[in-house]
Amino acid sequence: MAAVGKASKSHSKARREPAAIVTAPVAPAPSSNRRADLYLYLLLSAVTLAVYSQVVHFDFLNYDDPDYVTGNVFVRRGFTWDGLTWAFTSFHAANWSPLTWLSHMADCQWFGLRSGWHHGTSVVLHAAAACLLLAALERMTGARWRSALVAFLFALHPLHVESVAWIAERKDVLCALFWFLAIYLYARYARRPGAAGYLMVLGAFALGLLAKAMIVTLPLLLLLLDYWPLRRPWRRALLWEKLPMAALAAAAAVLTYVAQQGGYTMRSLSAIPLGARIANAVVAYATYLVRMFWPARLAVFYPYRLALPPWQVALAGAALAGITAVVLLRARALPYLAVGWFWYLGTMVPVIGLVQVGAQSSADRYMYVPMVGLGIVLAWGGADLLTRRAPAAAAIAVAAMAVCAVVTWHQLGYWADSGRLFQHAVEVTSGNYIAHNNLAQFYLTEMRNQDALGQSEDALRIRPGYPEAHVNRALALRRLGKLEESEAEYRTALRLLPESEPAHMGYGALLVVDGRTGEALREFSTAVGLRPDDDDAHYNLGRVLAAVGRTDQAVGEYYAAIGLRPENAEARHSLGFLLLSRGRMDEALAQLRAEARLKPDDAGVHYNLGTFLVSARRFDEAIEQFAEALRIRPDFAEARRRLEMARAQRDSRPR
Repeated sequence: MAAVGKASKSHSKARREPAAIVTAPVAPAPSSNRRADLYLYLLLSAVTLAVYSQVVHFDFLNYDDPDYVTGNVFVRRGFTWDGLTWAFTSFHAANWSPLTWLSHMADCQWFGLRSGWHHGTSVVLHAAAACLLLAALERMTGARWRSALVAFLFALHPLHVESVAWIAERKDVLCALFWFLAIYLYARYARRPGAAGYLMVLGAFALGLLAKAMIVTLPLLLLLLDYWPLRRPWRRALLWEKLPMAALAAAAAVLTYVAQQGGYTMRSLSAIPLGARIANAVVAYATYLVRMFWPARLAVFYPYRLALPPWQVALAGAALAGITAVVLLRARALPYLAVGWFWYLGTMVPVIGLVQVGAQSSADRYMYVPMVGLGIVLAWGGADLLTRRAPAAAAIAVAAMAVCAVVTWHQLGYWADSGRLFQHAVEVTSGNYIAHNNLAQFYLTEMRNQDALGQSEDALRIRPGYPEAHVNRALALRRLGKLEESEAEYRTALRLLPESEPAHMGYGALLVVDGRTGEALREFSTAVGLRPDDDDAHYNLGRVLAAVGRTDQAVGEYYAAIGLRPENAEARHSLGFLLLSRGRMDEALAQLRAEARLKPDDAGVHYNLGTFLVSARRFDEAIEQFAEALRIRPDFAEARRRLEMARAQRDSRPR
């Protein structure tokens, strides 16, 4: 409490000198023990990186990661002029977050689609955000160890696993990074006001908005921090200096609203009435508090419940009202209580569900920044309660952080791949149709078709008429040879959602199997029209066009697929042999060589390339390819026979 007392004394001095109220606000000076600070930051970073180290072995998920990275042609290419333009003009994934897109592009530019590096980037950003939070709190309060406790809680709490371990939520860690940077710069500006300092705050705020619009509450949060711990005397100037930030926040809010309306993610009042939204918001506020202190049964998705038990709403409302009353009554004596509590309530407003986006009732990631306010209450309140028991306070804090680290490590394990993540979600929630459907999708990628069929049927039992589940069920049925049932499922999905590109693609593939090539051509053409940036749609359309003899168009579609995803080995294979049939030897050879580079461990690819090289009378190169095929598959008898023939043909050439 010594720092607070010092601030109060300076405050009195400011009241005697009105001219200095705005130009000389009070904030504790930064710590003079730089070596201790350095060790503290190194410890915070090292512990954070250690706890999250397992994520470098994690895969991409089938939930949102395709929209943000793996299925996003602009992101996968890394930095391009088209991609940069798209990042700032697109409302893709129902968001406007250009800085987030640039971050993902940077990862693809440097690491390709090696998922571990993408995960690693998020962890490093998370550690950096924790260090900035520590720096901001210590600069504002001068309380090193209380600030450190809040920063360690932020870094290690299990509720933050979702934001860090989910690549699609990179926007959370980026936004928090600039959020805490803005607070740190604001604390500097509060001590020494000036245009340059203010512009730096404004710049950090703008960068946060470019990452995720949830930072829109920062201007109001800064007013709270003016009250405590900055202790800036009240003047209208405090409001005026927030107006440029408020203008940026309003612009970002409008862009976000437009993006979410256009992305069809915003729920109408007819779908979720206002009363249900208010009830869910009240219960969600209380639920987040419970999860903070008892982070068990956490899931990637919590289904929305329209009819909450009245007693639950009443109990949650009473708890929130009681806490609010207490912090207001104690605001003068213990200002950190009010600031921490209203930090939590206020920063949660954009995602509490009064404007409902998506189908979740709550989400762990929404606590990423709001929890800091509760951390302030715990750190400062605990220190005051145990002010004469410093060793006991330190022991409790260390033990709490150790428990957080262990639980976080355990929780991280569920995020290793889509199978574990959604199986866990099915186990710890009820009525979770999203989890069942995404688990079905994972099983389909693993060729576990019977399991996929069961999970998609579970999703449809919970939510009949769920188009994505019909598509997954249709694919499982097709693979199990039940073509009539599969076709019925595809037709149902297209009736429910005519613009479903996966449904058109899947139905087209079924029609090819059934020999109805003309109908398949129509479905694949529709899929390309819906998703012109989907290389698989172009590739499948090319295959059907080639089958009906429209080879020029087929070549164009194959080239389009390769242009969108150069690593599409199947498209290169098909294009190579189609070009070969049309006598375009050099182009064909280039595609087959590229396929071999993409599939260096595929004996069949090397065999095909060797066969082509023999026909082009390039015997030495053909021998190399047949030899490589045999190295991979020593029992490849046909490759051995072709190798001997190629050697004989080479040796029989006139010299």
